[in-house]
Amino acid sequence: MSYALLKMIHVGSVIVSYLLFILRGIWMMQDSENLRQRWVRILPHVVDTILLTSAIALAMIIQQSPLSDSWLTAKVIGLLLYICLGMVAMRFGQTRQTKMIAWVAAQCVFIYIVLVALTKSPVLSIF
Repeated sequence: MSYALLKMIHVGSVIVSYLLFILRGIWMMQDSENLRQRWVRILPHVVDTILLTSAIALAMIIQQSPLSDSWLTAKVIGLLLYICLGMVAMRFGQTRQTKMIAWVAAQCVFIYIVLVALTKSPVLSIF
């Protein structure tokens, strides 16, 4: 598979994954029955599996490792934090307020991950 195609799959799955997270967060705030639909429980896992698989394949193609490339390490750590915050937001938060705070925090971490990917730098300058 070509690098360009693999990157397109990766970026596309990032976008779909994030849009699903936004949609599920909105439904969570509305206490919507939509969250209980089968496709809503399954599709994010399928998309995230494609996302992770394409990320690993890209790292192998460009021969970069989270152990030696700091920007990739930052993305992996950010991803783990994003996953934990998402779990609190969608499943384990005890109160609606806790879930909403985790949902917003997860979005901030997502933006950080995207910026690290674009700049290839784990340290982002705000100036």
